[in-house]
Amino acid sequence: MTSQTAGDELVAVVQELHSRGLNRGSSGNCSVRISQQNYLITPSGIPSTSVDSTMLVNGDVDGDEPTTTSTLRASSEWRVHRDIYRSRPEVSAIVHVHSVYATSLACLRRDIPAFHYMVAVAGGADIRCAPYATYGTAELSANVVHALRGRTACLLANHGLITVGSSLPDALDVCTEVEALAQQFMIAISAGEPKCLDSREMAEVIGKFASYRQQRRSVMR
Repeated sequence: MTSQTAGDELVAVVQELHSRGLNRGSSGNCSVRISQQNYLITPSGIPSTSVDSTMLVNGDVDGDEPTTTSTLRASSEWRVHRDIYRSRPEVSAIVHVHSVYATSLACLRRDIPAFHYMVAVAGGADIRCAPYATYGTAELSANVVHALRGRTACLLANHGLITVGSSLPDALDVCTEVEALAQQFMIAISAGEPKCLDSREMAEVIGKFASYRQQRRSVMR
C-alpha cells in the first residue's frame, strides 16, 4: 500500500467513525502503518469532518514526536501509537475513540468480562481497562501497551477505547463491536450481575474466532 493510498484510507476511517457516532468533533485519533518503520497519524485539534490526507503526519517507530513542515502537530496521543507499533510488529492500524458506552465503562474503571461470547472479538476472555494516566504521557502509553497484551482492544480509564488490527478495516470493526458490547454490558449491569462464560467456554470461542479471522484476511487480500 502506498503512502497516498494509506492516507486516503485513514481519512475515510476517521470520517466513518464520525458517521457512526464513535467520535465527535476533534476527539480521538487514528493511525496506519505504511512500513515497519513508519506510520501516518491524524493531526491534533482538527474536527473529523475536516481532516484530509494532506494533514496527516508521518511518524517513526523509533523516533520522538512526529514533525511536519506545516503548522499542524500530530495527535497528542502519538506516543501511544508509536509504542504500540514498536511492541506489536503485527499491528498495522490503530483506532482510538471517545465513544459513549466504552467511555462510560472506562469512567467506572471496569474491565469487560466474558458476559457475552463476542468479547472474544478482542482476542481473549475479557477486555481490560488500562489504569488512568494523563493523556499524551509516557505513563499512559505504557499502561495501554500492557493492557493490550494478547488483545486487540482495551479501555482507557476515564478516557476512552483503543483498538488495533492488521488493517484499518480490522481495527474499525473491533472498535464497533466493542462499543456495542460496552452498551450491552452497561444495560446488563444496570439490571443485575451478568452470568459470565467460564474459561473453557471462552477458550472454545476464541479458537473459533481465530479460524474466522484467518479466513476473513485470506478473502480480503
